[in-house]
Amino acid sequence: MEESKEYLEVKRMIEEAKAADPKYWHSRTPQERLWALELMRQEAYGYDPATARLQRVLEIVQLRKEAK
Repeated sequence: MEESKEYLEVKRMIEEAKAADPKYWHSRTPQERLWALELMRQEAYGYDPATARLQRVLEIVQLRKEAK
């Protein structure tokens, strides 16, 4: 019987958290929301300052001489 009570308590806590989450984020500024999103992105995909910059692309082409 104890397991059933514990399950109901966890379920209730999860439902309360789901209801509180949108309220919390609506109370944050757009800048704070973007910052939180960036932190989640870094956590999900990893963050390496050495590779955080845009990669340079260099292509060497041979110049064609025009026929006269």
